[in-house]
Amino acid sequence: MLTMILGPMKSGKSFELISHFAPLKYTDIPYALYQPEKNVRDEHIKSRNGLSIEAKKIKSLWEILPDNMLVVGIDELHMFNEKEAGAVEQLLKRGAKVIVSGLDMDYRGKMFGIVKRLLELGPKEVKYRRAVCEFCKNPEATYTQIFQGDKIILQDIPSVNVDNGALIYKAVCRNCFKKQNNEMCML
Repeated sequence: MLTMILGPMKSGKSFELISHFAPLKYTDIPYALYQPEKNVRDEHIKSRNGLSIEAKKIKSLWEILPDNMLVVGIDELHMFNEKEAGAVEQLLKRGAKVIVSGLDMDYRGKMFGIVKRLLELGPKEVKYRRAVCEFCKNPEATYTQIFQGDKIILQDIPSVNVDNGALIYKAVCRNCFKKQNNEMCML
């Protein structure tokens, strides 16, 4: 069984992932949570409301396979490449329950390859979270825009960046999202 929790920055994806796993510590069910080494912002999976849960940092989703867990959680899914969807498929074939969370689209509004590949596996559930637009305060933000200071970044950086504080990630609604050669209504 595959569950996907998707949406823009600051939409509560990690909080929802934590809520799936917090009760498991009181059971005998073998479970583990993972996040990419590229995520240098946090040591654990951490939600913006202060909750956190331990997770193992990994370079590749293929590292999960030898752990033989019945329930697997993956945060920051978008930081893995699309070929690693094969590892998730193998987990599902052997009967593991897999719950993933991450951005669905990059700063240009393009879906991440790994998200596309996992959607092709026919997840049991896709939960789409929305955020509050950081410009107009519309609670229907579905995009993540990247800024360097006050300057919007529209091109020339990779889809996945190490979050080391040099760039600012903002949730924006459809009306405020700016694509290359398009004007954003609030800037």
